[in-house]
Amino acid sequence: MKIDYIKKITTDRKFYQIDDIDSSVESDRGRVISSAAFRRLQNRTQVFSLELNSAVRSRLTHSLEVQQTARYIAKTILKDFSNNEGLEAFGLEKLENAFTSMVEISSLMHDIGNPPFGHFAEVTFDAWMENNIPALFSQTNDNPTKKDEEFNEILMKDLCNFDGNAQAIRIIEKLQRYNLSYSQVASVLKYTRGAYEETPDPDDNLSYLRKKPGFFYSEKEFVEDVGKTIGMKKGTRFPLTYIMEAADDISYLTADLEDAVDKGIFTFDEVYEIIIQECQLVNETHKVNYTYLSDLTTKAYEGSKKEEKAYQFNLFLTLLRAKLITDLVSYVSKVFIQHHEQIFRGEFNCSLLEYDTKSKYFLASEVFRNIAIKNIYTHKSVETLQLQAYQILSGLFDVYKPILEIKHSEIKDILAGKSVTNIIASTLFKRLSTKHVVAYQESIKKFDESLTSNEKASLELYYRARLLIDYISGMTDDYALHEYHSLLALKI
Repeated sequence: MKIDYIKKITTDRKFYQIDDIDSSVESDRGRVISSAAFRRLQNRTQVFSLELNSAVRSRLTHSLEVQQTARYIAKTILKDFSNNEGLEAFGLEKLENAFTSMVEISSLMHDIGNPPFGHFAEVTFDAWMENNIPALFSQTNDNPTKKDEEFNEILMKDLCNFDGNAQAIRIIEKLQRYNLSYSQVASVLKYTRGAYEETPDPDDNLSYLRKKPGFFYSEKEFVEDVGKTIGMKKGTRFPLTYIMEAADDISYLTADLEDAVDKGIFTFDEVYEIIIQECQLVNETHKVNYTYLSDLTTKAYEGSKKEEKAYQFNLFLTLLRAKLITDLVSYVSKVFIQHHEQIFRGEFNCSLLEYDTKSKYFLASEVFRNIAIKNIYTHKSVETLQLQAYQILSGLFDVYKPILEIKHSEIKDILAGKSVTNIIASTLFKRLSTKHVVAYQESIKKFDESLTSNEKASLELYYRARLLIDYISGMTDDYALHEYHSLLALKI
């Protein structure tokens, strides 16, 4: 197969075409950075929610770090291409800027669909939907057929599988209407399975790429259009997405440890001891004797101890992170180059960093992941924040539930400014974001006339539930807390 990026990195977009590729990517960058959805990342949790210390990472600061690492990887790959086969061999001679910029933009957007309070919110969303949505759907259809029931199962499965990656695609297409180039959209599509689809078998050729939901039923047609336009087969991934993913994986490594020290969970000496101990445990688990990470850690520790105490931990992290990132960027870049053809086809069924699970670089990343799971994510202070998040988010869904309980005819009356009997539902509906309501209305307007009345009723409820998810998932941590306190009296 000939690798030709001219066929992948294009200016195609839904509206208002921009013919020049460099102008196209800069336009996309501007649309993302100047959007409200991007700005809200500054008040979204990375690990520690409702954090007052600005030195502790938010989704925004994390995304900026991922962007920088992704840029480093992209430039490393391009440099190798230039020094060996030549950029012309892959159609990249006029696409260097686009190649790097698209990776950067996808990195800035990779967390844009994440809800308030971190990944624990995804569990909360799914739990609430699983407990409430089946009863609502059961009241929707008159004399449902087997086909109606099967369709409802698809819609309910979709609603019970919230994922920040899928919500990002929804934000791009429906909620913010970025009108990005299809290549840029594809670079954000980290996973290629619909939330309504079954999880693939482990031996599936694309099992890794489809292990999590990458888009919702509501964006199914849009994702199909993107794939057809830039020549992506169903279930495959855009080649630049592998770089964004690797940058995200690398950026996580020392970040949580640094934030944990800022939060007072660990001292500097404890961090050193924990890393060395976990290196030994990982070696024992995998029956190897790597000293790569322990040597780096010890060298950075001993070097930083020569400085004044107030600066020791910062210097330690600087020395450790700089060497670690340089080495890991070089490693994942080599994996990308070695498997270039398969990656270009979007069929490389693995992340770059996890390709060789016996490499010293992968095991170094495992050390940091294990430390985070054992010592940070399960720390009492973090778990307390997660329980608070569950109470706040499930409480908000409970408060707004009347919007899902009223009939579609009443929703029509509310939108038309007419009086309805359910004043609570009417008042709550008026609090929803105008953009989210418009997205709901546009979806309802586009119903195919071939649909049966039961199918239309089910889809209407689906989009109404999606409207509520859009609103709550789009909140920042502090706004969700404020809204919860403001509306707690309405909870029945």
